[in-house]
Amino acid sequence: MYEWHASRAAKCLDSFLGATFAGKPQVKLFGCWAHLRSGFFEAQEQAPVVASWVLKQIGILYRWEERLRQSRAGPVLREVFRAAHHRLVVRRLPRALNQLAPRYLPQSPMGQAISYALNQWPTLERFLDHGEVEIDNNPVENAIRPTATGKKNWLFFGSEEAGQRSAVIYTLIANCRLHGVEPYTYLKDVLERLPTTTNQHVAELTPLNWKRARQVPLRPAA
Repeated sequence: MYEWHASRAAKCLDSFLGATFAGKPQVKLFGCWAHLRSGFFEAQEQAPVVASWVLKQIGILYRWEERLRQSRAGPVLREVFRAAHHRLVVRRLPRALNQLAPRYLPQSPMGQAISYALNQWPTLERFLDHGEVEIDNNPVENAIRPTATGKKNWLFFGSEEAGQRSAVIYTLIANCRLHGVEPYTYLKDVLERLPTTTNQHVAELTPLNWKRARQVPLRPAA
């Protein structure tokens, strides 16, 4: 889901998630392994052997995640698989990084990579116990990349109302891609039906529900 705001102020996030979001005890933050990996990737020139070893460990986790993705494993299976495989690597890494930390200056590339990793470790390992959570934030990064690219191609929306309308279109197109719906066919059908659709039936026109309705086989005539 995309939402349009004219600034990057924190209050924009509050309006989207709710003002009490940060104070809710059930809300958990998860670390991004892609961000962790980038730090050690940049430190390769300073410490190629150490950086290569850390990157290899992270690569092992990603290969297992790819296997789970290809097999379309659900949250429960991912949780079980991660407990049996990922956990060994995830436990090994902080022990090694704590031993390596004194060797590098805090502001050096490797020193910063290790410091970031150890500071973020409680959130980085949290994905092990939550099969519904991805190992990194890449799906979100990929989803917002078109908007970031678009900002360079069209600097002005014209008005805040136009920005909000664009956010709605982005949301619909992104959901079409997520659920394997051809955007043009979906939008054409929905826009033709909207004038006669009541508020009670508008939920039927979301990309997922629209797809489900078209997959229901027709009953033979009596």
